[in-house]
Amino acid sequence: CRTSVRRTSSSPTRTNGSVTDAQNDQPMTAPAGQTIPASDPGQWHRVSPSYVWVDLVGNVVPLLIVGAVWLIVPILADEELPALFPWILGAVAALILVNAAFGVRRVRAIGYLLRQDDLLFRRGIMFSRVVAVPYGRMQLVDINRGPVARAFGLAELKLVTAAAASGVTIPGLADADAEHLRDHLVELAESRRAGL
Repeated sequence: CRTSVRRTSSSPTRTNGSVTDAQNDQPMTAPAGQTIPASDPGQWHRVSPSYVWVDLVGNVVPLLIVGAVWLIVPILADEELPALFPWILGAVAALILVNAAFGVRRVRAIGYLLRQDDLLFRRGIMFSRVVAVPYGRMQLVDINRGPVARAFGLAELKLVTAAAASGVTIPGLADADAEHLRDHLVELAESRRAGL
């Protein structure tokens, strides 16, 4: 039974070091911020540098909410602030600063490589994850744009396969790059399926 690959583009409300070639341990050849055509094989592609801000917002906002709740609840309850409150507030601030410091490295470690038969995706600093997605196994190539990413002109590309564990989401792509890559992957997937 042969199924076709679907390409979709939606705008829902939802929304690490340099990357090296897993085969020859060579660094990405494209400088940060330089767009490489999605059809150029053998090159590691980095996500947009603007994705640093999206990553920062996504990681800092929850910490700010926790800090605000910790501050407002005792005031509304007309209770005295705990003696450890300044230390806890300082710890939250330290977490925000550490997260911001690693944000650039975390984003620079995200990359993908188009190979002859599959797409190789990598992310992570301390715990690196590398996933190979065969073109012939792709069932859906979806573009999502969250509110924060949309404000920076970015989108994420989601690759869905029959095996959920092998599906990946490439974040931080410029809108035009995401659409170009989606169309290119759909073309590759359909050509691989036609050859089966």
